[in-house]
Amino acid sequence: MSKKITIVGGHGNVSLRLTRLLTPTHAVKSVIRTVEYQEEIKNLSAEPVILSLEDSPVTEFSALFQGQDVVYFSAGAGGKGGEERTKKVDYEGALKVFDAIEAVEGPKPRLILVSAIDVRDPNKVPAHYDRRLKFKQNEADIALSQRVRAAIPAYMHWKYEADKNLIKRDAFKWTILRPAGLTNNSGTGKAAIGKTHLGTITRDDVAKALALLVDREDAAGLALDMVSGETSIEESLDAAIKKGETDFLG
Repeated sequence: MSKKITIVGGHGNVSLRLTRLLTPTHAVKSVIRTVEYQEEIKNLSAEPVILSLEDSPVTEFSALFQGQDVVYFSAGAGGKGGEERTKKVDYEGALKVFDAIEAVEGPKPRLILVSAIDVRDPNKVPAHYDRRLKFKQNEADIALSQRVRAAIPAYMHWKYEADKNLIKRDAFKWTILRPAGLTNNSGTGKAAIGKTHLGTITRDDVAKALALLVDREDAAGLALDMVSGETSIEESLDAAIKKGETDFLG
């Protein structure tokens, strides 16, 4: 069934792929910061909407979300502007969207949030991280986690704070997808979803999982890790949702 969908962060690499997958079936609005991206969005058969996570008020986002079925949050500072801007977009921008959904009158849209694998309380290490898996060249998850956290500490911190805020909310339904390190390789259509190892995943495959989640209301309240794997995305996602176990460690 066709749904009304808004993507916040519409010009991101994953969002553009997601838009391409959604528009044949659904009515998609794409939130972008500047007019220079409008034609690209229109060429994907989506409706561009000019709003800024940094500058536009909650009321404008809430008005946009009125009557929508699903809102995707797939925005981020992308390492530009230092920690101050990372906080402004990845944390404060996310909370602005959460607040805007809560302010919608009547039925509220579901939120599908794109976060990242290993976003967690830094003092709590998942028990499964010490496994060694052949397709990771025997590199321990803990070592990889420490290296990533040292490289992008502000990103990991503010994503965690946003996710921690979201999981406490119950005024609307939400799901968090937590992909591993993103690559521009061609999608494989396969993944491991749920409690899994660290590694990488293609943007194509992340977009496919996000598109599948539009019809998975039963994923509400779950945070799902995603990394490259050997099982079809459909099957892996279905199994993780049926298991009903969140991967967020707060």
